[in-house]
Amino acid sequence: MTVTVRSIPSITGSVALALMTAIASTDRAFAEQEVVDVQLVLAADVSLSMSYEELRIQRDGYVAALTHESVIQAIEDGAYGKIALAMFEWAGDESHYLVVPWTVIASRADAEAVAVLIGQQNTNSARRTSISGALDFAGDLFAESSYRGLRRVVDISGDGPNNQGSPVAEARDRLVAQGIVVNGLPLMTNGGMSTVFDVPDLDEYYSYCVTGGPGSFVIPVNDWGQFPEAVRRKLVLELAGPWSPTWQSYAERAPVVKVANVEEYDCLIGEKRWMNRSWNWPNP
Repeated sequence: MTVTVRSIPSITGSVALALMTAIASTDRAFAEQEVVDVQLVLAADVSLSMSYEELRIQRDGYVAALTHESVIQAIEDGAYGKIALAMFEWAGDESHYLVVPWTVIASRADAEAVAVLIGQQNTNSARRTSISGALDFAGDLFAESSYRGLRRVVDISGDGPNNQGSPVAEARDRLVAQGIVVNGLPLMTNGGMSTVFDVPDLDEYYSYCVTGGPGSFVIPVNDWGQFPEAVRRKLVLELAGPWSPTWQSYAERAPVVKVANVEEYDCLIGEKRWMNRSWNWPNP
């Protein structure tokens, strides 16, 4: 059968003009976005399993890392010499606290201003652990950003598996499909409140179920004394590239955990443990 042009509905002049105007407006908005080397979202766990002391160490660790000379150098090593950063704290599916809105860091003064903003915020805490909710919230932040990064990265910390919201692997996959990289900082410490929801191999859970995208990685924290160094190293590896001497010096240190380093992992382990606690999990 021959298909002719007449079989395709024609577009009137007014519709065509509206379509061209919309396309031009979108292109203009895209062109007007400030370009940065990396758009980085820091997502910090503040669930009730974290003690007040751990929350303080976590906040102080991010403050110290952002103002460390190696992190400043990693930013300056980029093609544009600047990044756009946003930070929020999370717990349950509806518990998201924006600590730092999208902000450009292109100098030590910029980093110190962000560090002050982080340090002066009230400490938040809430029930449940929804890593999937945190990843979806990070996706919304990227969608609302007025910046355009050569790379987009979510840096998420947490001390337990997902036990609320949609399955975490699905939330991860939604971000990865958009070209967003998810890196993990599993907190495998003995402090805080131990619960039935803890998993001993949280690094493998994060590796298989939470992180994803090209070059994604996990840096486990086994003791809170390691946290400042872990955050600093993670930021350097995320912000600088292999061509950077700063990146090379940090990449040579203790190895990170490669993503999906196990053949199979039950990514619903957190949800199952929560349901078992409530005696509601259906029989297989």
